[in-house]
Amino acid sequence: MDFETILYEKEGGKARITLNRPEKLNALSAKLQRELSQAFWEADNDSQIHCVILRGAGRAFCAGYDLSPMQSPPPKREAKDGETYTNVYRGMSNFDDDAWQLERQQRDRMAIWDMHKPVIAQIHGYCLAGGTDLAWLCDIVVAADDCVIGFPPVRAMGSPPAHMWTYLVGPQWAKYMLLTGDSISGMEAADIGLVWRSFPADQLERAVEGLASKMEKIDVDLLSPNKRIVNVAMEMMGARTVQRMAAENDARAHLAPAVREFGRRAMTEGLKSALEWRDGKFQDGRGTEAYQKRRAEQEARARQE
Repeated sequence: MDFETILYEKEGGKARITLNRPEKLNALSAKLQRELSQAFWEADNDSQIHCVILRGAGRAFCAGYDLSPMQSPPPKREAKDGETYTNVYRGMSNFDDDAWQLERQQRDRMAIWDMHKPVIAQIHGYCLAGGTDLAWLCDIVVAADDCVIGFPPVRAMGSPPAHMWTYLVGPQWAKYMLLTGDSISGMEAADIGLVWRSFPADQLERAVEGLASKMEKIDVDLLSPNKRIVNVAMEMMGARTVQRMAAENDARAHLAPAVREFGRRAMTEGLKSALEWRDGKFQDGRGTEAYQKRRAEQEARARQE
């Protein structure tokens, strides 16, 4: 299959799906999410594939949803009725339209949950906002020690349109992450059970490939029921219903004055200014020592380049 925003490759019983917008830190556009869904179902339908590795190209796994549409009015989409063109498609002008759009994107992501074969998320660099919405649906998440994980948009942009936080780390840590927008390192995420394990960045790929190789040795017809029983158990605890509620709550959160102010600033002053307004009072919201060290190293490399 040919894709524009992702890379899809097969090797033995593994499929590797790589988010491939490195210049945007693999920000999730609508097109990328559609292509991801297609790639997941392709791998699930391929009898040679036992498991999928989901990863990101460049400096990050995924820094969130693509915010560039916020800087310009949404394009009009019209349908022809005889000789008249009428705007009949949903935008985001009201609560129901917003929820509908969020649910449509959620259906693309839920391919990870619904497909029969296991998916391993390999996260490095940044795994923020929409990146977590992808990663937490995967069956096992493996992180770089120094990767940065969080959902900073909760400060002024809405709430996560997907919610696996409570199921992975319980209510206390879920509330901490979502009521502060703070970020934690991959090593800290492993300590609280948000990810399976973390490894030094230069060992991450080897660790993920080793895990995938174990799954490659197991009959697909055994992998499928063992993934499914865990997911069904979580569904009996409300996991699928909570995903629908998360999308609706994000649409509700978009009505907050702070969200309107963020949008106004993004439109009039640019995204950088809006993000500085959102995070500035939190000292960029990245208080961990691991993040500060990583940021200093990145800035040093950028100066050398």
